[in-house]
Amino acid sequence: MFENLADRFQGILRNLTGQARITPDNIRESMREVRRALLEADVPIAVAKDFVARVEERALGEEVLKNLKPGQQVVGIVREELERLLGNTPVTIAGSQHLPTVILLAGLQGSGKTTFAGKLALWLKARNKRTLLASADVYRPAAIDQLERVATQAGAGFFRAPDGTAPRDIATAALDDARKRGFDFFILDTAGRLHIDEPLMSELSELKRAVRAHTVLLVVDGMIGQESVRVGQAFAEQVGVDGLVLTKMDGDARGGAALSLRHVTGKPILFLGVGEKLEGLEVFDAGRLAGRILGMGDVIGLVEKAQAAVSEQDATRMAERMRKNDFTLEDFLEQLKSVRKMGPLEDVLKMLPGVPKDAIAKMGPQKDTMKHYEAILLSMTLKERRSPRLLDGSRRKRIAAGSGRTVPEVNRLLKDFEQARLMMKAFKKGPRGIAGLKGRMR
Repeated sequence: MFENLADRFQGILRNLTGQARITPDNIRESMREVRRALLEADVPIAVAKDFVARVEERALGEEVLKNLKPGQQVVGIVREELERLLGNTPVTIAGSQHLPTVILLAGLQGSGKTTFAGKLALWLKARNKRTLLASADVYRPAAIDQLERVATQAGAGFFRAPDGTAPRDIATAALDDARKRGFDFFILDTAGRLHIDEPLMSELSELKRAVRAHTVLLVVDGMIGQESVRVGQAFAEQVGVDGLVLTKMDGDARGGAALSLRHVTGKPILFLGVGEKLEGLEVFDAGRLAGRILGMGDVIGLVEKAQAAVSEQDATRMAERMRKNDFTLEDFLEQLKSVRKMGPLEDVLKMLPGVPKDAIAKMGPQKDTMKHYEAILLSMTLKERRSPRLLDGSRRKRIAAGSGRTVPEVNRLLKDFEQARLMMKAFKKGPRGIAGLKGRMR
């Protein structure tokens, strides 16, 4: 997300930190480049000018120019101001004392409301909350059927009213059903329009009153540029919203207007929708997003991905096998599957601080290595995976043919496995391993 903007920012700041000496002229020139980058990314001119003015004012202070590492100081200021622009106070969905908590989704047609409803239901399910979904969109063909499919995929409840029921009656009947069945949350999907119009705003305001919504979330397509700011302002002023959701944030569009939504509407961003899968939902964190834009990685996000991919039970079992020095190709296969669950390797590497983008781009065919390794491992028998010493020349030929790969690739996998096994053994026993780290932490 924000890939083009991130590239520009990182290049500008890298050039600044590479200067032998920082002067007011250096800073002003860099800030002109920053403003240009923001404008090209569709950030409104007033927001871009305000951002640059704040950074420049702080960066030209004597404590920065006289610092031993002034370039790093400026980078720190840019990050702090990015966080301020994005909203550096975390906000999340708050449950009501009177169940169910009612969440109303608003937004234009095609913004991704229905998919987000399923993503939010799945997110709540992971927190042991039961959710009922209902759609008041009686205008778009198959909209209700689409939400029902999404609810089923998310493991959520679904309410369907008889055909011909008015939107307000659907909403109130669904709320009654959610109360009777003891749901923790009730998510009401609403109709969108291709453009903002008075009938849409009136209907949303009526639905909001009818269900006494605890939270109104405005779902905005993060790819629509400057239009997203106008949409945000209109909904905030005419309907009243409590939070923002930015969808389609995995695309490489200019998308910089999304940076301005909190600033323009005064409402916090709660979630980022990434990808079509229901698991593709991120809780918004200004610090983490600023870190990604500036090339500082997102280690917390990486840990969360790892926790989602590997259960605590599996991690404990793997640690025990490592302790006993009993790491096999079967374990190697499980690790590969877990890493693949975390998403494309290049996306994982982007979350690590200090990994240059050009190094990721040069991976080329190596991006498919894990997929190929998995195919090779699955072509082995269980006995072979548990006892790698059985893999003589004839077995390797059979495995290569069965997986559609080559014998050299099978040999490369076995070499990588052996290196991983030796590394784990050294990590367990060596002075720089776990024991050594514990000693330093005391």
